Amino acid sequence: MNKLLVITVLVALLALSAESFRMPRQAEEEEGTLSKITDVVKSYYDGAVDTVSGYVDSIKGLKLEEKAKNLYTDTTTVVSTYAGIMQDQLYHIFYKEQ
Repeated sequence: MNKLLVITVLVALLALSAESFRMPRQAEEEEGTLSKITDVVKSYYDGAVDTVSGYVDSIKGLKLEEKAKNLYTDTTTVVSTYAGIMQDQLYHIFYKEQ
């Protein structure tokens, strides 16, 4: 009987100590509706930013700024020339008759 009691106590102690070594399970976090919506919005935003960055890079590759500056310079030159011609014509029309 003494041996049975000793074995029972040892098994009980072993069971108690084994339970203390058990790793606690980590609860899986359930994703709520708000976090799902936030993730979707973030993914759309990231996609939009990537698309716009691609467009900006392709536009920079075309050197549109330089072309726009050249177009502006040429246009102002032509307009100022014709504006000068028109000013001279108006001057001669108004002051020739006097």
